[in-house]
Amino acid sequence: MKILVADDTEEIVELLAVYLTNEGYVPVKASNGEEALAKFYADKDIALIVLDIMMPDIDGMHVIKEIRKSSNIPVIFLTAKNEDMDKIKGLVAGADDYVTKPFNGLEIMARIKTILKRTNQKQEVEEVGELVVGSLTINKDSHTVVTDSGENIQLTALEFGILYLLATNLGKVFSAEEIFEKVWRQENVVSAKTVMVHVSHLRDKILDATNGEKVIQTVWGVGYKIDNH
Repeated sequence: MKILVADDTEEIVELLAVYLTNEGYVPVKASNGEEALAKFYADKDIALIVLDIMMPDIDGMHVIKEIRKSSNIPVIFLTAKNEDMDKIKGLVAGADDYVTKPFNGLEIMARIKTILKRTNQKQEVEEVGELVVGSLTINKDSHTVVTDSGENIQLTALEFGILYLLATNLGKVFSAEEIFEKVWRQENVVSAKTVMVHVSHLRDKILDATNGEKVIQTVWGVGYKIDNH
């Protein structure tokens, strides 16, 4: 399985390449944003991208915006900054996770394995092939969401997971912690703000594609749900 690593610091790229190789992955190395995009478009077998945010010329934010135009491939951001807003901006841009420098190599390998397992995992909350919620048709097998007008809404793996969880449990309210546990499939505690960012981004995509249909409801102080339509 190929993993693209893009960072303008050669030592970081080489270090991650060693860890990836030791875990049985094939590292694809890039030293800047332009090279990262070129290698991503040239190699359809890349399964995940580890992407530095702060790169000269074309930074990580620009790279992921370009990638998200055509692909929902998992992306982990590397960031040298520790402020919450930088992490939130990365998630809003479409990243699945982030790791703050300096990082522990074993930790980032664990993050990679978790995301790949979640992305490839076929079993969800329950075995339902296709759901219709409002004007949306949600197909579990193809991981697609299509509107009545035929527009395909491009969602990340996490966004689809959140929508599928709520759509298969109509009327049930899920807290941010429950959503994290069931969609992220990790036991460690995450800030509710992280889940909120993903829900907000998902909701915006649905609103844009459906001309304002409010599919996901917020139950203030409790969590999120999708009502029976």
